[in-house]
Amino acid sequence: MFFTELACGLCGKLHSKRTLQTLCQGCGRPLLAQYDLLAVSAALKKEKILSREASLWRYREVLPLSLDLEPITLGEGWTPLLPAHRFGKSIGLPHVWIKDESQNPTGSFKARGMAIAVSMAKQFGLKALAAPSAGNAAGALSAYAARAGIQAHVFMPKDTPKANIVECVAMGGQVTLVDGSITDCGKEVTKRKENEGWFDISTLKEPYRLEGKKTLGYELAEQLHWNLPDVILYPTGGGTGLIGMWKAFGEMERMGWISSKRPRMVSVQAAGCCPIVKAFEANQRFAQEYPNPSTNASGLRVPKAIGDFLILDAIRASRGMAVSISEEEITRAIDEVSAHEGLFFCPEGAACCAALKKLQISGRISSEETVVIFNTAGGVKYMEAFEGFALKNLKRE
Repeated sequence: MFFTELACGLCGKLHSKRTLQTLCQGCGRPLLAQYDLLAVSAALKKEKILSREASLWRYREVLPLSLDLEPITLGEGWTPLLPAHRFGKSIGLPHVWIKDESQNPTGSFKARGMAIAVSMAKQFGLKALAAPSAGNAAGALSAYAARAGIQAHVFMPKDTPKANIVECVAMGGQVTLVDGSITDCGKEVTKRKENEGWFDISTLKEPYRLEGKKTLGYELAEQLHWNLPDVILYPTGGGTGLIGMWKAFGEMERMGWISSKRPRMVSVQAAGCCPIVKAFEANQRFAQEYPNPSTNASGLRVPKAIGDFLILDAIRASRGMAVSISEEEITRAIDEVSAHEGLFFCPEGAACCAALKKLQISGRISSEETVVIFNTAGGVKYMEAFEGFALKNLKRE
């Protein structure tokens, strides 16, 4: 077993992997899984991975589940990295790629984190899990909990897209709709979890969803022949994917799989909820809670991320940036990129496309650079957000 312990992402305090952990017992910040990477590099050469199953479990040695246990899986991960020739050419950037996470089980990148977290919950013998969600995480939790025979209790804002709500109910999730934001949903979980006997599997309030998300970084490196792009644009709500990729890059370098070269990490947020952008611009390490968050990109409607400092650390260490995008820009980008590339983008992914266009115009990304943007879910899960857009573009006879 190569998984050794857990370390606090802020103060560094070590915690046992053998005990069910939540946040750091010293400072209350997220815990990060640690591995014996020298042992991994001796036991596993990156060339060996090529013959393994096309899922995130191809990186089993750098995942926390005991090697003698069967994972809870629906075939998550190993999503396509697609060249965006037409969209890239239209904005003067010929080297653009799209990592299409809509092809995961449950239709979003949330499948990655929940596959690992629920597998670990099963390993620890947990019977009931709870989480707040903007939609896609709730669907993924309901699916993987059903697969594992574990109860799932999900709390979502009342204006969550209906597709997410129906998805959870269909898979046996116990759904509570809350009049408020995902932060208010989280408060409900915190208030009830002890009396109800739930384990809180909220973003970064347990250590293992991050480990699923970090496989984005491993896949990206492998799909680009163990090189990394010059720039990554990532839609940032809770930011676990960005944090996870940054963690993966460090692990791969220490194992000798990649060089020390890093992409510039660009955090993309909606103008109606951009706490990371505000903190980055103010040169703060921690973000303030964003008041009255509002955006149709429900996954970006996260007014306060518990891993804010980890997001901001990665952006700054990479010489990256944080960008906010208006609702109008998001809608326009969905039209442009979907028609160019044949992918029905979710609003969060479209925000990255709009950000890329804005950064190209301002000269902050050049035509020589290789760029990866993330489409984190399928647009079909956000139909309410597209009602006006669809009617506007209909042709009638």
